[in-house]
Amino acid sequence: MCLSIPMQIQSIEGLRARCEAKGVIRDVSLFSLWDDPPIVGEYVMVSQGKALQKVSEMDACLAWELFDQILAEIG
Repeated sequence: MCLSIPMQIQSIEGLRARCEAKGVIRDVSLFSLWDDPPIVGEYVMVSQGKALQKVSEMDACLAWELFDQILAEIG
């Protein structure tokens, strides 16, 4: 099972973006979003090093709240 997580774009260089979530920074491919490229500050859903789609800040926050609740329950 592959989990998609929301990350905020910190910088972009070509089809690569440096993204951050909860203090973790990853370099992410933007290839799948070439027809509607995101900009710095926007949020993207990331899975296996690839940005799959843009999401709103509110959706990103809601996803992290849910992940935190799940981790608290199983931790």
